[in-house]
Amino acid sequence: MAKTGIKETDLYLPVKSLLEAQGYTVKGEVGAADIVAVRDGDDPVIVELKAGFSLSLFHQAIQRQAISDAVYVAVPRGAGRASLKALVDNRKLCRRLGLGLITVRLADGFTEIHCDPAPYKPRQSKPRKTRLLREFERLVGDPNLGGATRRNLVTGYRQEALRCLNLLDERGPTKAAEVARQTSVAHARRLMADNHYGWFERISAGIYALSPKGVKATEEYLIELEKLRAARPDNAAVITEP
Repeated sequence: MAKTGIKETDLYLPVKSLLEAQGYTVKGEVGAADIVAVRDGDDPVIVELKAGFSLSLFHQAIQRQAISDAVYVAVPRGAGRASLKALVDNRKLCRRLGLGLITVRLADGFTEIHCDPAPYKPRQSKPRKTRLLREFERLVGDPNLGGATRRNLVTGYRQEALRCLNLLDERGPTKAAEVARQTSVAHARRLMADNHYGWFERISAGIYALSPKGVKATEEYLIELEKLRAARPDNAAVITEP
């Protein structure tokens, strides 16, 4: 976001000096580019200036990549936690877009190159991919609307806990091994022992029943199921199906 009172021209001389110190000949407003810098044998360097990060800044910079691989964006360097977070986030974006990033501290003209233009290949996280696919397989049906807030989402873990809740509501105190067999939740004993939702209580060795909170949860579950049936008839039973 552009800062009030700051003009793009305030960035020109500090960026020009930075590039001239590296042996470039620099000129402003050449064609559609804010800054063009030329050095023998190199691709021209193009810099787009803005008073703050914005979508239009990145649009312009991407358009300049049709002319040169060496395209930078330059913005004022802010102070404070919010400015630092914006800088970190937009540096990541620049790397993904193959752009360079320059900041200018307007108080004294200090310039800093945070990244240079380069092809970007994201490093994928195998553990994260494994967790994602495990949750996908664990989730029965498609109970959540894509784009919904994270609050009150039906996760695979919640589905398993609800299956245990439903069984204990129907049968009363039951051995953990029997809960696991009837619900197809292999780790039912650990799930009820961990008691993440506070729904279960162990009444003797290996035997579990509903806690007072679990009894109340069965009533809330029926309301939740009715809402699911009304909103998504195709997924009305997925909460408790093994």
